Amino acid sequence: MRDDPRLPSSSGFWRSPLRGPRFTSVLGLVLLFGITVLFVTGLVSYAAYNPDLSPVNDQTPEKGILGFYLFDWPTGPHWLYRLNQGVHVTLGITLIPVLLAKLWSVIPRLFALPPARSLAHALERISLLLLVGGALFEFVTGVLNVQLDYVFPGSFYPLHFYGAWVFFAAFVAHVVLKMPIALSNLRHLREEKEVTEEEKNDLVAPRPAEPTVSRRGALWFVGGGSLLLFATTVGQNVDGLRRTALLAPHGGGDPGSGPNGFQINKTAAYARIDAAETGEDAWRLVVTGRTGTVRLSRADLAGLTLHSAALPIACVEGWSTSDQWWRGVRLRDLAALVGYDGDPPDLFVESLQRRGAFRRAALRANQVADPRSLLALYVNGEELSPDHGFPARIIVPAAPGVLNTKWVARMTFGDL
Repeated sequence: MRDDPRLPSSSGFWRSPLRGPRFTSVLGLVLLFGITVLFVTGLVSYAAYNPDLSPVNDQTPEKGILGFYLFDWPTGPHWLYRLNQGVHVTLGITLIPVLLAKLWSVIPRLFALPPARSLAHALERISLLLLVGGALFEFVTGVLNVQLDYVFPGSFYPLHFYGAWVFFAAFVAHVVLKMPIALSNLRHLREEKEVTEEEKNDLVAPRPAEPTVSRRGALWFVGGGSLLLFATTVGQNVDGLRRTALLAPHGGGDPGSGPNGFQINKTAAYARIDAAETGEDAWRLVVTGRTGTVRLSRADLAGLTLHSAALPIACVEGWSTSDQWWRGVRLRDLAALVGYDGDPPDLFVESLQRRGAFRRAALRANQVADPRSLLALYVNGEELSPDHGFPARIIVPAAPGVLNTKWVARMTFGDL
């Protein structure tokens, strides 16, 4: 049965002349660089949430040693998270054609019989299954999250987090096993040598079909697909190119017009914000700290010393805005109102939002202390719109968008 050419376990079933060690090695080395960058930027994005500060910031419970990170998230440069997440998401989407071509090039190995010829071969097959399964899982959940299509069970954060560790562990094991072979194949390619019979592997069809395109042409086709995805995604981070981001939910023109005419992730309607509770007579900001609690109306806040800062909004889904001019009360000045005249402590923020993740968020002391960190009342010279967080929202340099809480109701200063 194994030699029946009608079955995928037979070498005669796979007849494409494109498959071979050189084609696979070129794709593998592109993925080696790209996936390493994706993993590093993913860890950096995880650190941006200050995951050990408060459970509300970390959606990955019982992570153990996998939840390590090496530094507290800084506030400068103010575009740091915008750059990191833009690279992470744009590169991930750009690599999809390369990943699919790589999986296509090695698919005969997934059906090879017997499943294991030795213990070493069995371990290699297991790592390969984890690698392929992990890659598909990470890229599929990542793309669905970018498209705001949350059809997977459970929260995206732990799924993507744990999946990344499984995938990257299998990826490292695969690289260690295959790197010498890949480098040898590329050396032959650079020297334009033919692959000898000894160097051929189980990817080369014993009875190949007639070629319809060269291997070099196939690589150009894969590269063209990646370039097309890059061109239709990267614009979600650049105002002048936003209309080119056809595959991004936040592509196209800016929503609305005027000072509040920039990208929105969660609308007031989605968050179930009742206009009656944000009115001047009803809304009060509750600020709690060392010396007790104060309640401030929006007019009270507007009567305090106001400051301005030019900061972007950058989201985990990879989209971002250009710098917007925010005006409001410094977080460290609000801390001073409740007894923190020196270095301010950590801050716990609660929103009027009634649905969705990150209705509450924690900010580290260095973020509170930054003079650009504001409880914003205005943007670009106008009052915040309801969708941008009226009556007041947090804006902090270099912080992920979900930590810039909108529709703020309560602020509690103190060590968390």
